[in-house]
Amino acid sequence: MITDKNKDLAQWAMDFALKNGCQASRVRLYNGSSSTFEIRDSKIDRLHQASENGMNIELFVDGRYASFSTNRLDKKELEKFIKDNIESTRFLAEDKARELPDPSRYYKGGQPDLQLVDSNFDKINPDDKVKLAMDACGEIMGKDDRIISTNTAYSDSLYQQYMVASNGFEGENASTNFSLTASVSVHGEGDARPESFWYDSSLYYDSLVKKGIGTKALERVLRKIGQKKTKSGKYQMVVDNMNSAQLLSPILSALYGSSIQQKDSFLIDKLDQKLFSEKLTLFDKPHQPKTRGARYFDREGVATKESSIIDKGVLKTYFFDTYSANLMKTTPTLSSPSILMMEMGDRDVNGLIADIDKGILITGFNGGNSNSTTGDFSYGVEGFLIENGKLTQPISEMNVTGNFIELWKNLKAIGNDTLNSSSWKIPSLAFDNVDFSGL
Repeated sequence: MITDKNKDLAQWAMDFALKNGCQASRVRLYNGSSSTFEIRDSKIDRLHQASENGMNIELFVDGRYASFSTNRLDKKELEKFIKDNIESTRFLAEDKARELPDPSRYYKGGQPDLQLVDSNFDKINPDDKVKLAMDACGEIMGKDDRIISTNTAYSDSLYQQYMVASNGFEGENASTNFSLTASVSVHGEGDARPESFWYDSSLYYDSLVKKGIGTKALERVLRKIGQKKTKSGKYQMVVDNMNSAQLLSPILSALYGSSIQQKDSFLIDKLDQKLFSEKLTLFDKPHQPKTRGARYFDREGVATKESSIIDKGVLKTYFFDTYSANLMKTTPTLSSPSILMMEMGDRDVNGLIADIDKGILITGFNGGNSNSTTGDFSYGVEGFLIENGKLTQPISEMNVTGNFIELWKNLKAIGNDTLNSSSWKIPSLAFDNVDFSGL
């Protein structure tokens, strides 16, 4: 964790800013390290190791605000850095909406460790890391004559942060991450060169899936061979758990105070309205130990809590940080969610597919766009035609279009197959009456 010496430095920097013209200040001290080992076609292609140490200081000066960062942590240099930036801040336009949160909203400490750090992070042998990437590559190389190239990679990282604010907040957090990835391209039909990948990611090295990553990547790319368009029309749509979060992301973006204040949200003035299917219940559970995204406080130091975002289709909250709440003259909530969870069903993606007579399984989005003001979207997709509960023809070069509110009104079923590697626990999803354009 951050050493006591570095914590003292952060406290000193905050106090120094207050003594030299700031009315308020918030300081983040952070450090981290990472390593990456990449293999291309059974040869080491890239080794990368990095470490960082830095400080971010937010200055509130005479009704003005600015944020500055540095990785030079010597006190003498910090004195000049802070003084110069206080003077620079005075040249900015006044913005009285910028202020620290009400201290009563801060996380006060005293909760159990969320256990997001692998204590053995520094003990893993680099040779073992390389071997994992090599073994994943070995699961692919020579297994099919159509293989063009293979890339695999092992990576890990450790990030730590300590934060103090001049009106009474103090907190720290840290997390580790380990991942193993494989991607492969093959000769398809004609000039086609399908590509696919697979990966696993974990907070703990021992929990990382270390076998089968390459095998799964090869399996996924081979089933793409023979992709083509199918007829345009309305289909039932299943989206696998690798891609389902992409359909939720625009909903979340539209809930942020910054989007609402700038009138760049299709969910303005929609609070407590039933907008979506009754099947959709989405909540934030931030205090789950050993879970990616768990935290006791947000980026402002405000205490997190379990909350309902959408309850049986009814929108229940926006994400107003202190600044956006002041601009909107409303009550602040949280700056962002932590661990998103859905009320799930009892079937995985295969179970959802089995219930579809005529539909399309989406296994990838390929470009496209969405309108944050209207909620309209158009995405390129690839996947499979579903006929009578079975996957038949692999498809590509098709577009799915619609409006996010209408799409989520037509939510047909929710799976139970969330990915442990994500803080968004969004399973496979099925929708009715979705427009696809192809032939």
